[in-house]
Amino acid sequence: MITNPVKAIRAKCLDCNYTSQEVDLCPCKDCALWPFRHGKNPYRAKRVMSEEQKKAATERLAKARRKLND
Repeated sequence: MITNPVKAIRAKCLDCNYTSQEVDLCPCKDCALWPFRHGKNPYRAKRVMSEEQKKAATERLAKARRKLND
């Protein structure tokens, strides 16, 4: 059972077109699902992190890894 809506759309496109190559070549550009056919949301903004946020995330990850190894 697929719970992610974008992955469900991808599954529907594969159901309609049968292969990934056919999904890539899908001529139905008026289909509401067409922008999502690759299993990604094209309208989702890419996350941009500042250098401080990257450093903090790196430190949190390192701390979590140390905790797992202890």
